[in-house]
Amino acid sequence: MEWRDEGIILGARKHGETSVVLETMTAAHGRHLGLVKGGRSRRMQPLLQPGNRVDLVWRARLEEHLGAFQVEPLELNAARLLASALAVHGIQLLGAHLRLMPERDAHAGLYEAVKVITEHLDEPEIAGPLMVRFELAMLEELGFGLDLTKCALTGNRHSLAYVSPKSGRAVTEEAGAPWRDRLLPLPGFLTAKKRSEASLDALKDAYRLTGFFLHRNVYEPRGMEEPVSRGGFLAALARSTEGAAG
Repeated sequence: MEWRDEGIILGARKHGETSVVLETMTAAHGRHLGLVKGGRSRRMQPLLQPGNRVDLVWRARLEEHLGAFQVEPLELNAARLLASALAVHGIQLLGAHLRLMPERDAHAGLYEAVKVITEHLDEPEIAGPLMVRFELAMLEELGFGLDLTKCALTGNRHSLAYVSPKSGRAVTEEAGAPWRDRLLPLPGFLTAKKRSEASLDALKDAYRLTGFFLHRNVYEPRGMEEPVSRGGFLAALARSTEGAAG
């Protein structure tokens, strides 16, 4: 068995004296693990860092085996990401989200999103909105997508201001007014067709929205806690955004 693909490194764990088991998100083969012989050497360690985009050749005797990776660099992002607390938490959070998906299931759209986010993880004004959109995409891929395109009560596509916690569907400001205390705020930047600026308050509302549905539909049914990296990412995002505003 053999294939070649590009991937973004999510993490690595030691294996034996000299090797590592590398975890990657690939373009055509989903989240995939493989053994890298000699991966703990001085030459290989800088290459096998989270956030790096690499060319992968995977070989195994049988498809269900762990197999071995041959790894070559395409884009070395790790050094840049390590200089930013937001980026460090961000790449860890991407890995935690992707581990919710079955291993080796192809999700080309998620891979492209990871590639774009990785390019901007050290830019708070871009990373914040991108990551919450990624969480919405994860909910969609897991079968719990939200409908933020039109009002669940009126069918109106304008003035969307809330999301129903029961249905996950948007509601306009006027239609939702009688129940506003029971609804989740819907930040405007999530429904804007063009990129729009997201304030810190809008980002908080957006992550509160995705967090609610991740907890109810994903974490709690699986007996999981929210990843520590999510709290770390949000704290670092708040510090960065407040610092830029100041």
